[in-house]
Amino acid sequence: MPAVSRPARRRILASVLTVFALLLGSAFVVLANQANAASALLSQGKPATASTTENAGVPASAAVDGNTGTRWSSTFADPQWLQVDLGATATIDQVVLNWEAAYATAFQIQVSNDGSTWTTVHSTTTGTGGNQTLAVTGSGRYVRISLTARGTAYGYSLWEFQVYGNVSTGGGCGTDNAALGRPATASSTENAGVPASAAVDGSTTTRWSSTFADPAWLQVDLGATVNVCKVGLNWEAAYASAFQIQVSGDGNAWTTIYTTTTGLGGVQNLDVTGSGRYLRVYGTTRGTPYGYSLWELTVNTSGGPTSPSPSASPSGPLIPGGGDLGSNVIVFDPSMSGATIQTRVDQVFAQQESDQFGTRRYALAFKPGTYSGFNAQIGFYTSIMGLGQNPQDVRINGDVTVDAGWFQGNATQNFWRSAENLSIYPSAGFTRWAVSQAAPFRRMDIHGDLNLAPNGYGWASGGYIADSRVSGTVQPYSQQQWFTRDSQIGGWLNGVWNMTFSGVQGAPANSYPNPVYTTIAQTPVNREKPYLYVDNTGAYRVFVPSFRTNTSGTSWAGGQTPGTSLPLSQFYVAKPGDTAAKINAALAQGLHLLFTPGIYHVDQTINVTRANTVVLGIGYPTIIPDNGVNAMQVSDVDGVKVAGILFDAGLVNSPILMQIGAPGSTASHASNPTSIHDVFFRIGGAFAGKSTTSLVVNSNDTLIDHIWAWRGDHGAGIGWDVNTADTGLIVNGNNVTGLGLFVEHYQKYNVIWNGNGGRTIFFQNEMPYDPPSNAAWRTGANGYAAYKVADSVTTHEAWGLGSYCYFNVNPNVVADRGFEAPNRSTVRFHSLLTVSLGGNGVINRVINDTGVPTVRPDTVPSTVVNYP
Repeated sequence: MPAVSRPARRRILASVLTVFALLLGSAFVVLANQANAASALLSQGKPATASTTENAGVPASAAVDGNTGTRWSSTFADPQWLQVDLGATATIDQVVLNWEAAYATAFQIQVSNDGSTWTTVHSTTTGTGGNQTLAVTGSGRYVRISLTARGTAYGYSLWEFQVYGNVSTGGGCGTDNAALGRPATASSTENAGVPASAAVDGSTTTRWSSTFADPAWLQVDLGATVNVCKVGLNWEAAYASAFQIQVSGDGNAWTTIYTTTTGLGGVQNLDVTGSGRYLRVYGTTRGTPYGYSLWELTVNTSGGPTSPSPSASPSGPLIPGGGDLGSNVIVFDPSMSGATIQTRVDQVFAQQESDQFGTRRYALAFKPGTYSGFNAQIGFYTSIMGLGQNPQDVRINGDVTVDAGWFQGNATQNFWRSAENLSIYPSAGFTRWAVSQAAPFRRMDIHGDLNLAPNGYGWASGGYIADSRVSGTVQPYSQQQWFTRDSQIGGWLNGVWNMTFSGVQGAPANSYPNPVYTTIAQTPVNREKPYLYVDNTGAYRVFVPSFRTNTSGTSWAGGQTPGTSLPLSQFYVAKPGDTAAKINAALAQGLHLLFTPGIYHVDQTINVTRANTVVLGIGYPTIIPDNGVNAMQVSDVDGVKVAGILFDAGLVNSPILMQIGAPGSTASHASNPTSIHDVFFRIGGAFAGKSTTSLVVNSNDTLIDHIWAWRGDHGAGIGWDVNTADTGLIVNGNNVTGLGLFVEHYQKYNVIWNGNGGRTIFFQNEMPYDPPSNAAWRTGANGYAAYKVADSVTTHEAWGLGSYCYFNVNPNVVADRGFEAPNRSTVRFHSLLTVSLGGNGVINRVINDTGVPTVRPDTVPSTVVNYP
């Protein structure tokens, strides 16, 4: 845009600020140089590039020319970036920003060795412009300011972008041990005689040793960011057969620089390349029945670059937001005939009806308007969704159906499908949605009855409804259990074992166990799932509902759902084949993520580090971690939303599939928590996947809104020693709320709750089917409870919980109890049950030592109304 097009007021303001900056600038630079006597100004006169420039008179180079009368300025859009090539890898300790009037309220300072993979060393969402001197710790050849929110209606503009630090002249790998005597910590210690510090004390007669469990880690703080070139490990007899060496700039976000699954112990000297202040050894598989034990951990460093010099234009183009949704999102509009729509949805259903562990994924998306004359049958990995802002914007005079003909009328394997944001006027007066787990029914407006059973009333094991309205009666019939949240219904027909309602207008009265209704008037904390829609100009947007408390009924029946609308241009639209590196680069650039249907293999962790980031999947995008990496990590920040993702454990064991917050997170997020919605985990079934823990929640106040964590009991790669997985969910954060937790078949405690103030409304569990014997399952006790509240917890409350056993490999296996918790008046449970399916095994008690054993051979629940 030509400079003359700017308003006169802006030009006058810029002129005044120019003079002011010239008066202050020299003094400021002098002061900055005085403050950095040990550091050099590295950026001045170096090659600079930018995402955009407003015009030829404000190039990127003007921000690094040492002249406070020239500047870089971007176009008037978010996000943007400005980058400088320092010419060699340097240790960075300070960045100075001299803003023109067009400043950033939200930005990150990032460093990179290759101009592609970036590490954030400073982040803010409260920038005020002016002159900013930022103390940072990091190293890299390239330094970038990634700009995500403007403070004015204009672009971003910097008089100067100054980077201070030191470039080492060393080239080889040094011989000094950088870890010697440095502070060391560990995930655990076997006893006081084997502390973490003993592994970095220089003595080969003292050692660190962990407890006898996987995973475990040992970490050393090197004091400053260094380039690591070699790591030495001197193992005691208790070695790791699988482990990673990882580095971090902040002790939170980790990068793996070495990994193996064939470790043999002894003395290992590992050549590595990476940089960070912190280094850790992350053990995932022990080589003995004992823990992990190291006589010594040594770290050698170098002053040279940590990676080869990249080719010209290392940064590449700005990763664009928006774009098309790909071939697996099938979009319909009201101009299409019912016959045309029927043909297309039948084609998808023919592929997906019985393809339980296949690789195809689809989203059927309907633009606003009225449709008639078709029945959309929904198979595996298929989402049907309206693209209106509210359910009434898409009206279907016809049917959306899930039945179980493919499985002879048995709906217990009708997994991984969804319906969202539609108004249905069913042809026969009712909609059939005969599903089991991972099949959410959200923002649906049903004008008639809703039948949750398959034709013929075969078995079913669902399910989940949220933010929906059913004018008629919900008819569970054969459904074993169901959770309905924040909805409006005309009536509810019956229940089998566990029907739980939270914030549901029209729900039956609380009466557990006869009938089996657990009813809570309001949901204590709530945020509805983000969703894709089309605005009145035809542009795609994502609506992000607000965080609310004490809710009931739908969010939309009385008007618009409260929340925020984001344009698709602010999202990186990921497609199958995208690498984790590219996805992470898009996140670092300040984009949100929209995963389109498909399979995504990731060879590094997807790191979500920015507050309020939205990660939304449509059509069951499936993330498979390769080589034992953790699939996704969310930093301990406010307001991240992750929705609609299936994590499928890879062939090499991942310690964790998804982590929210770093271990030890302490920040409060009570007014704007991170939330996950319709996030599913699978261990085995498609192949022999492995993961120690599926979901770890370290951040306080996190909201878990519908998960299914499933260690497979059928399909490919199934067996006690094949698809191994200890625990589905570990909660370490305080004041975490779970709304609809489905966690099944894990080999130890299915859920471990360590944080205080936790709440769960509805929990469904089956214990592992396949313990070969009680001795193989656990030493010293009969099995593991499904839901374990740690002995240290002082406050916890849960409603509507069921655990079932079906020990079909050995029906003589016994579990001591379904639920285990400290016996305190402030740790409370309501409406619990255990049941033995077909008499295959016994659960002796419901909770602790309360409740009668499950009856054999009849499938009759044992119940406890309140505990204690």
